[in-house]
Amino acid sequence: MTIKRIYEINSKNQVVINLPDDFKHSKRVLVTVEDSIDNMASKLELLKQASIDPLFLSDIMEINEDFSHIDSEVI
Repeated sequence: MTIKRIYEINSKNQVVINLPDDFKHSKRVLVTVEDSIDNMASKLELLKQASIDPLFLSDIMEINEDFSHIDSEVI
């Protein structure tokens, strides 16, 4: 069984995980600590900003033009 949840870190920089009853037969579990949740939110915000940035949009249009002739080629 795999369970993914986001947990808050307490004031002592600890995370307390209460396992479901189904885990009582298990003697070992794998715990992965990843701090990229807030990182992902900031990256998504940057992507939203890029979607209206004139310089970024002109770069995308230029790339589309550069590769437009390839789209019609048959491999």
